[in-house]
Amino acid sequence: MNQSSFDGELGVTEESSVASTLEQTDKKCPACDGTLNFDPASGMLVCAYCGKSVAIDFGADGPQSAEELDFFRAKERESYDWGTQTKVVECKNCGAKTVYDALETAGECPYCGSNQVMEASDEDTLAPGGICPFAVDETAAGDCFKIWLKRRWFCPSSVKKNVGKLLFHGMYLPYWTFDTNTDSYYTARYGITRTRTVGSGKNRRTETYTSWYRTDGYHKEFINDCLIKGTVRHDQAILSKIEPFNTEANVAYRPEFLAGFVAERYSVGLEDAWENAKVSINRILENSVEREIRRYHHADKVDSIRLSTKHHDITYKYLMLPIWASHFTYRSKSYQFMVNGQTGRVGGRTPVSPWRVLLAVLIGLGLAALVFLLMIVFSENGIAAPTELPSAPLMIDLIGQ
Repeated sequence: MNQSSFDGELGVTEESSVASTLEQTDKKCPACDGTLNFDPASGMLVCAYCGKSVAIDFGADGPQSAEELDFFRAKERESYDWGTQTKVVECKNCGAKTVYDALETAGECPYCGSNQVMEASDEDTLAPGGICPFAVDETAAGDCFKIWLKRRWFCPSSVKKNVGKLLFHGMYLPYWTFDTNTDSYYTARYGITRTRTVGSGKNRRTETYTSWYRTDGYHKEFINDCLIKGTVRHDQAILSKIEPFNTEANVAYRPEFLAGFVAERYSVGLEDAWENAKVSINRILENSVEREIRRYHHADKVDSIRLSTKHHDITYKYLMLPIWASHFTYRSKSYQFMVNGQTGRVGGRTPVSPWRVLLAVLIGLGLAALVFLLMIVFSENGIAAPTELPSAPLMIDLIGQ
């Protein structure tokens, strides 16, 4: 978040717009008049000074969770790229003005600590329908990170020992969810694995082969809450690693939940999000069809799946989901990571120790040599050797961490 000093030192360009803060999030503590921030542990607004808690009022008549909205009735569907634009936020409490990136919608006044949650939407953007509040606080996020770091086998020991207290930034990022009924026509082929005995005498052995068959059919499935990122401004691979979120646990959007946190409006619009969702849904359907073919035909293998899918009754939700972000530095290089603010799941990047990688490679080569020797022994004694060798994807995944 870019910050400036007071109005006299603030340069407002043609790309800047001025906005004021909402009264709902500038509530003061009824006991000491201090600033109230959202507390993940209690789910309430808590005074940063005296600790008094205040419940968030949802209203008697309003929705308690995000409503499913008709996809085809949505008016605003475009994506927005506002990365170079800024806006000026004026704090109602002390009058200070702060420069924000145009997509940032919440924060805290750097001068008086007053919350600065922005209006829910601009004229040309949709407003959030729901929010999954933080359930993991900053301390718990740090604990989750330390556990995760210890499990990175290829990470240097010096990093694990010397990473001290980290500064976390709590943020709400925009996500879309889609529900849809699907009707799919599919074609595929499936394989049945069989065995046969070939050769004679000492050369007599058993071998396996696969018989392949073509198949087709129809598959119907309801897809619930297909989750699609509404931002392209962060490391997409890291964001994917901290999924899933429990989107069913959302509550109706209230700006109070953003008090003390930064939030980001979507840059991936509804139309583009739906195109991304169709790709994800297609993968889900392919997996479902594969399971269906395996079960019906008692197949051992399935491939070449082709789908032609129609979508019906498409609905969407625009949600704000909680994330803790931080980084650490090792040998002048910064390593980013994130913690799911709802589940504590961690994703990120760590340095790799070449010595640990070398050790893993040597162990792998040793195991491969052992298997090779066992296969020779089996062959010389007329015993059927294993048909498959242990694979190495696990080691590759570990290095990729």
